[in-house]
Amino acid sequence: MRLLARLHSRAETAYDHTYHHKLRGRLWKALQDTDYEQYHDENRPVGEQKTLLVAAPQEELLTEIAEDLLANRELNIGDMPFHVDHVSSLAPDVGEPGTTGTIETGTGLLVRIPPWKAEEYGIKSKGEQAIYWRPEHSMEPLRTQLENNLDKKHRLFCADYLPGPSDKSYSLFDEYELIKTFAIPVTVSQGTELTYVLSKWKFGYTVRDDDHRRHLNLALDTGLGERNALGLGFVNITNHAE
Repeated sequence: MRLLARLHSRAETAYDHTYHHKLRGRLWKALQDTDYEQYHDENRPVGEQKTLLVAAPQEELLTEIAEDLLANRELNIGDMPFHVDHVSSLAPDVGEPGTTGTIETGTGLLVRIPPWKAEEYGIKSKGEQAIYWRPEHSMEPLRTQLENNLDKKHRLFCADYLPGPSDKSYSLFDEYELIKTFAIPVTVSQGTELTYVLSKWKFGYTVRDDDHRRHLNLALDTGLGERNALGLGFVNITNHAE
C-alpha cells in the first residue's frame, strides 16, 4: 500500500539531497500518539511541485499519516518548506498468477554481504565489516541477500503459516538487469554520514502462484535490500502484462 502526497514549495531554498532522515522525522511526528508510535525505536523556486510517496505494508499506518498531513498541511523537511496540496492512496499489485512484468528500483539498492559468508562466495573478506555487493561478486550473493532480507520482512508482516520467499523452490525474479552501481554519501542520522555502494536494477518476473504474488507485493510495500527507512530500495512496477 502507498500514500501519495502532492506538494508545492513555500519558499525558495536549495534542494537538500540529505533530506531522508529529516523526512523520516516528520513522518514519525505524524504517528505520535497512535498505535504505530512504538515502531519508532525498533529498527527549489517558490511554487515548485514535488511528489512524496510513502510505502508500508500496514494500510492503517498510512491512514494515520494521511490524516495528519491533511490536518497539518505545512510539511517542513529540514530547511525545505512545502505545502500539502493533495493526498491519495495507491495499491500497486504485480497481478494474478501468470502475469509477467518488470519491477525497477526507483532508488539505489543497498545489499551487504556478511563477512562470515564471504569465503562461501569466493570473496576476500576485509575484517569483520559487511561487504557492499559489487558486480564482480556475481549474482548469487545478491539473490541470496535480497531473499533473506525479504524473509525477515515476511516474518514481520505476514501470518506465520504462510511460506516465505526462501520456502519456495523458484527465484524471486526471472531476470536481473543491472543498470548501474554507484557510491553515495547518505546521512543516516543527524551528524552521521556514511558512504554506501548502491545499485539500480530492472527485475523481470512471472507470478508463479499466490505466494509469489504476495512476496512481490511485499517488496513493493517494504522495499528491497537494506535501509528502506532512508528511502533506499524503493521499487515500482514499470511494465505489466497478463
